[in-house]
Amino acid sequence: MPEIRRAGDRFHSRGDGVQTWHSFSHGAHYDSDNVAFGPLVAINTERMEGGRGYDLHHHADVEIVTWVVEGSLQHEDSTGHRGIIAPGTAQRLSAGTGVQHSEQNASVDEPVAFVQMMLVSDRVGEPEYAQAEVDPRRGVLAATVAVHAPAELLIVRLDAGESVTVPAARRSLVHVVTGSILLDDTVLAVGDEARHIDSGEYDLKASSAATALIWQLQR
Repeated sequence: MPEIRRAGDRFHSRGDGVQTWHSFSHGAHYDSDNVAFGPLVAINTERMEGGRGYDLHHHADVEIVTWVVEGSLQHEDSTGHRGIIAPGTAQRLSAGTGVQHSEQNASVDEPVAFVQMMLVSDRVGEPEYAQAEVDPRRGVLAATVAVHAPAELLIVRLDAGESVTVPAARRSLVHVVTGSILLDDTVLAVGDEARHIDSGEYDLKASSAATALIWQLQR
């Protein structure tokens, strides 16, 4: 049976106009039984008020994948790379030997909400960016941006009553972004996760219009 983790049990932190819900141990929120799932070490749901965000901060040896749910996110890093991510774009930053980057709400009036995920990286070298525009057909698993790790991030959008079969993987994690999804007899709502290990393929069925991010992990 998959491990079900509920949104209400996620660690919650607050900053200056920023709220974060953490799926894994982070900082003062430490749980020795929840530090990683294969190479995946962070799934953070971030909500920033208008004009707020994170100033330059350091990362190394991780893949950072960002999916914007609403609003727009401005990013900038110490290599001079700068841009804005909107819904429908999956961005990956390979931090490599080290990079400083900032993330700010691109709007001074409207909030931005996004899911930011981190994996232990197999890449050694200078920081590297990649991004992919994703507009999946309803009911179809769609690939997003490639990562330097034994992992693949898929996204699926389902109308109420639609279902999709997720292929078998060493590990598979479902994170619900919008709506609600049935996994067997279990309802997964926004922010809920199901974590599978060696469980074979499985079906997801939307109980209301829904979007989910799915990590397929090879170790």
